[in-house]
Amino acid sequence: CSKKQALLTIPKPRYLEQLESYLRKELQSLDLTKRNSQELRLQPYREIFESFIDNFKTYKPLLSAIKNEYEVTLAHQKKTIRALEPLKGMVTTVSEECTQQILALQAKENEELKVLKQGKQHLLKVIDNMKEENCSLQTQVEHLQASVAEEHTRYLNEHDARKLLLAKLSNAHNKHLDTTGHQAQDTKGEDVVKLSLALKVARQDLTRAQVKLNTMIADYGDVVPRRDFESLEEKYSDLLQEMKSLQKEFEQLHKEYEKLLEVQRETAKERDNLCTELQRVQCNFTPRPNWAKCSEVVPGGADRWGWLAEGKSSDQLVDVLLEEIGTGALKDMQAFFSGKDDHVPVYLRHEGEVQNKKLTKKDVVNILKDVWKEKIALEQQTGKRFSLSKFFLNYLQKKYGDAAAMEWSYTLYENVRICRSNHVLSSFYDILTGKVGEEQYHSQNQLLASLQQELAAHDSSNSRALTSEHTALRAAFPLKRTESIQELVDASRYKLDSTEDLINYVSLFNEDEEGNAEPFVAKLRSQYVREKQEYLRDLKNTLGDLREVKAEDLKVAFHTIDPDMDDRTLDTYVGLAYRVRREQPEAVPVETALERQFAGDVRRVGPPTREGSTAGFERE
Repeated sequence: CSKKQALLTIPKPRYLEQLESYLRKELQSLDLTKRNSQELRLQPYREIFESFIDNFKTYKPLLSAIKNEYEVTLAHQKKTIRALEPLKGMVTTVSEECTQQILALQAKENEELKVLKQGKQHLLKVIDNMKEENCSLQTQVEHLQASVAEEHTRYLNEHDARKLLLAKLSNAHNKHLDTTGHQAQDTKGEDVVKLSLALKVARQDLTRAQVKLNTMIADYGDVVPRRDFESLEEKYSDLLQEMKSLQKEFEQLHKEYEKLLEVQRETAKERDNLCTELQRVQCNFTPRPNWAKCSEVVPGGADRWGWLAEGKSSDQLVDVLLEEIGTGALKDMQAFFSGKDDHVPVYLRHEGEVQNKKLTKKDVVNILKDVWKEKIALEQQTGKRFSLSKFFLNYLQKKYGDAAAMEWSYTLYENVRICRSNHVLSSFYDILTGKVGEEQYHSQNQLLASLQQELAAHDSSNSRALTSEHTALRAAFPLKRTESIQELVDASRYKLDSTEDLINYVSLFNEDEEGNAEPFVAKLRSQYVREKQEYLRDLKNTLGDLREVKAEDLKVAFHTIDPDMDDRTLDTYVGLAYRVRREQPEAVPVETALERQFAGDVRRVGPPTREGSTAGFERE
């Protein structure tokens, strides 16, 4: 034990302490949020190793050979990784395209199957109608046959009755002739021979007439009357024509049905091929991550992870994980390593280690809100504008003293740098680092205050509740689209049941202890960013193919897309792009001008000049 303690008390060589001190400073100055953070971390180690090789001349050849071999191996690995990165993007793109194609084919197939089923039902109805008509025609034919049989029977009975009547008439006539002949013979004494010849001739004529009548009855006994025949023939012709027309329609529908069946078979075959291809792609390519596994390691378990991941994309979930990792690492850090280089911001310039205060997010939010409150009060009192970076340091020095100011400054800075999902922290970091202009913060606060006043003005009963916010929102935001107004209304009603009508508009502006706003305010802020992007997109389209833009061209472009803009606002917007106060500022690249205007408070003043100029941007 005494030997171990003696070894532990041996002081380190000065050269070793210099190397370790240099390494800590270099690692502390690195920005680990960049994509190539690992390469940046490797650079200090590489420089220390080279210094170490240069100081040991005896082992320099061997150590240089080892270092060169490692450098060659790292270069080879980097080359391999760069070659594989396009393949990764291509795999992701192909997987998404295949998924979209399969969904499109499934939707198309469902629509075609629905159309085929409807066509089938229609054909079945047509066939049933034709069967019903055929049955009706068969019934009519049977009825007509029965009618014809009845008429035939009636004509036969009439024929027999006529025969009997003729026989009776013939007998009566013969008797009458006999009686008349005897009377004539008796009274007048006419010639008997003459009367006998006349009777014979009369009987022969009667026989011929009877034969002719029987022949006609035999030949035309089954014949119907001509008017009935013509009527039946006309009706039969119409039915035959209708049947032919229906037969043609049926054949045409049958052909279309066969074609649709063929298309359906081809579609099914193509769907099977795409499913096979999708399975092959899914087997060969990297699957999407199972984000539910994060609930096992994130503090708070599944409930907190579900709250963090609700409504977020994969990219946003990666930011959430990075924030959780960074927050956990920040809590474990005991101190920060600082510096006094020129590139270090004024509120972080300090030599040596700085203690970590290990603040909670609630504490950070309260301090930042107090910073804004003190800054706004000071500016209203003096009538001057102060830089947030300088005021931030002065505030901490005044509140905590010069000795502890840097500890608070480093702790607050690391918290706002890591927590990008919190609006209070992220907006403060963007303004502090100069990424966004401070006027955006004041503009959004003024926007929320104006909206609260407008909602209160529509609350005539002072009940802090409204049945519908459409009127108040339209009055507060006359330039917003109907879809955007509906999004705000939906966001304000997300906690209400479907049966509730009253909306407590005061609660829409509440914040929790960590500064997280309600969905209504979050949607309003996202619409602010989206509308600014649309506005600048119109400006870029108006500038056309210009690579550099002058102040006059920019003014013309602003007047083109926003004719209602006044000269003061126009000068302010143009000044954001050039950041100089000259009579004729120099031309700047278009992208640079748009980036500077996006960092400032740029909004549309009047309605757009043409309908639907940015209609498609809201879907992006």
